[in-house]
Amino acid sequence: QVQLIESGGGLVQAGGSLRLSCVASERSFRNYAMGWFRQAPGKERELVATITWGSENKYYGDSLKGRFFISGEKSRTAVTLQMNSLRREDTAVYYCAARSDYGYVLDEDGYDYWGQGTQVTVSS
Repeated sequence: QVQLIESGGGLVQAGGSLRLSCVASERSFRNYAMGWFRQAPGKERELVATITWGSENKYYGDSLKGRFFISGEKSRTAVTLQMNSLRREDTAVYYCAARSDYGYVLDEDGYDYWGQGTQVTVSS
């Protein structure tokens, strides 16, 4: 079973930046889309950003475009999320996710591979 390995979370002051990375445990992993979701305490998990391979389309959650940037490796087995101008409301557990087959990529349903999550805490 392929694992998604996340790194880069931590504590940062408001206005600062963090970079999250996610790598699949197998370089032969084939997937249609790969990206990030987040879940804050007491809230539902929501899309942060995702990329569909081939078309290289990038999608962002509401209010995140312009602050967050997703990029993917040519191998299609790793993604990076650059987060700038962080706000307290960005505090959450961030999960890397991958969808192995074609389909709707803006919702967590259909993503069949998930990382364990990495905590991002933004302090004032």
